[in-house]
Amino acid sequence: MEFESREAIYEFYKAYGKRLGFPIRTRSTTKDKRGREIVSVVLECSRAGHRGSQSKNQLKPQPSMQIGCGARLRAHVIYSGLWQISKVFLQHSHPMSPTKARLFRCHRRMTHGMARKLAINEVAGIRLNKSFTAAVVEAGGYDQLPFIEKDCRNYIDKVRQLRLGSGDAIAIQGFFAKMQDQCPGFFFVIDLDEESRLRNVFWADNRSRYAYKEFGDVITFDTTYLTNRYDMPFAPFVGVNHHGQSLLMGCGLVSNEDTQTFVWLFKAWLECMDGIAPMGIITDQDRAMQNAIAIVFPNSNHRWCLWHIMKKVPEKLGGDAHKDEILDVIHDCIYDSQYTQEFEEKWLDMVQRFALQEHDWLRVMYNERKRWVPCYLKPTFWAGMSTTQRSESINAFFDKFVNSKTTLKQFVEQYGCALRDKVEKEFQADTSSFTKMIPCVTRYPMEKQVQQIYTISKFAEFQRELLEGKLYCDIILCEDGRKYTVQEHMDINGFRKIVNFHIDFDPITCVGICSCHLFEFRGMICRHLLVIFVRLDIHDLPEVYLMSRWRKDMKRAYQRVKINYDGWITTVEQQRFDKLCKTFESLANMVADDEAKYSEVLLWLETQLTTYTPPLSHSCIVGNMTPLEEPITNIRAEVPLPPIGDPKSTKRKGAPKKNRAKGPLEKGKKKGRVNKDNARATTTRNQLGNGEGPSNAGAIVPMLYSTGLDLNLCLM
Repeated sequence: MEFESREAIYEFYKAYGKRLGFPIRTRSTTKDKRGREIVSVVLECSRAGHRGSQSKNQLKPQPSMQIGCGARLRAHVIYSGLWQISKVFLQHSHPMSPTKARLFRCHRRMTHGMARKLAINEVAGIRLNKSFTAAVVEAGGYDQLPFIEKDCRNYIDKVRQLRLGSGDAIAIQGFFAKMQDQCPGFFFVIDLDEESRLRNVFWADNRSRYAYKEFGDVITFDTTYLTNRYDMPFAPFVGVNHHGQSLLMGCGLVSNEDTQTFVWLFKAWLECMDGIAPMGIITDQDRAMQNAIAIVFPNSNHRWCLWHIMKKVPEKLGGDAHKDEILDVIHDCIYDSQYTQEFEEKWLDMVQRFALQEHDWLRVMYNERKRWVPCYLKPTFWAGMSTTQRSESINAFFDKFVNSKTTLKQFVEQYGCALRDKVEKEFQADTSSFTKMIPCVTRYPMEKQVQQIYTISKFAEFQRELLEGKLYCDIILCEDGRKYTVQEHMDINGFRKIVNFHIDFDPITCVGICSCHLFEFRGMICRHLLVIFVRLDIHDLPEVYLMSRWRKDMKRAYQRVKINYDGWITTVEQQRFDKLCKTFESLANMVADDEAKYSEVLLWLETQLTTYTPPLSHSCIVGNMTPLEEPITNIRAEVPLPPIGDPKSTKRKGAPKKNRAKGPLEKGKKKGRVNKDNARATTTRNQLGNGEGPSNAGAIVPMLYSTGLDLNLCLM
């Protein structure tokens, strides 16, 4: 096979790499004897060679793609001036994935059309995430774009405008029905008041429901965020995935924050998740939530957000003469107590020392200590979470898509965009863990063991425990090889501190329980146990310490479920319009850099424009052919849905808020009475079926290491 140019060979090898799932690059070129023309080229897999970490901190090396892969291609110029492949090595030393190939640098490019849009949006002040999300919707998905959000980073800045609309309740109802047509696993519940007005709404897509089966052991729940002009709090259920990223598992918009409303919401969520309650749930210190959790999730562990409580302490102590000293003692009680008995002794001593027996808030907090004090909760798995920070990070994440003037209809539409963004971030993290590795910094086999099976983020956590264990921990006592005391030298806010940790160790199974309970709480083996493993020359970690939750080689069912939020553009006319725009843009990209081709195409287009321009008398009709929004009945006219009204503006707990709702820790939360309606009407759609995923779910791509079908044919 012969090629017209060196660029043609590069494009051929790049297409071959994309089909198999590996990136390529130019390794070297050779010029002729006169040094003018390039006469040979070597192309190779981008994972060839080895590169040292560029990090200034040797204890935190950067991930590297290069692992010494030997796959490459050599080509040279032949007598006719054409190019021919002379040698090829097909064997790769790493797994390949065609589905991840689009994220490799060699397969990404910024189109002229997108660059123009980004430049205009930058002048208009539109944020990058809005422009990029629009590009994703226009293209039909992230996998249809030849670039990623990072490639657009230098083009645009920010945006603060969302269009307003009316008929939110009916629009949401129709939108949910439409979503269920596309994906039978889509779940929603609409709660109406006695006037048939929308009061509460809950929904979850099929992917979130499957994700709950993988990562639904611990959930955070929070409602301190205003999202719409009705002041209805956004109530997301949030978990954590194998990369440590936040994972949406359904959400609601509620009118009140009372026990009755939370019971309705929790029951809707429990029904959505096939009646499987989480092992643990984290909320703020809200009595209504606590009551509802006791009713709906009686067997789940419920803990309060520690951060919220600690922010309240200075306010609750008021003007006490010993306030600063009491704060220090409280911090010591909470953060430095390894055992429950130790905490209780310190707390009671503090109460007596500072005469706090009559302090109501401290008395209540002590009585509820099992809900928030770490030493009571660390022996239970919480995926490393002790606060509702993940729920609040989801709220901050949604700032990119909505604001306090957003209508409910807009919010639900934007929720789909936000969810796709989360899915893409997880896919990119999967790709990084699949194609990159953080280099080992020790020669211990256990580090290599964890490097091979854990995601990058979780291996980084393990590596930190291993290094800091070697640097700052010493075994100071060992009794019969079963009881160890490990001393750790800590630096807390510039203050050095020495703390002893006690480990019960079984030398037969090599399993131990440390008083820090990091493994039980976070699912990550602690530095104190690792020091013992190193001392005993234990090469591999026991399987009990390798949680499947953090593995990168697991095939997870929810990742094969597609996101079906495709917006409102469904008419044939709009589909034709999109097809023409994409075709015109492709043509423009091909001819924009060539003056002759540009002039020829432009002349042809102007001729066509003249041919198809309607008479002047019809211009007003043409201007109304494509309305900005189709009536809701066009989306799902055949579904018999009861008419419902828009929700009333909700009376919130506490003082009025202008934009983003502040949590009770940022501003004192004054609870007030909320009028309750006794009548409740519910509209439900639930078609999960037998638990099978949608028919269009993505298939698992097999691991391909080497194949030479196309290139072998080239060399024949």
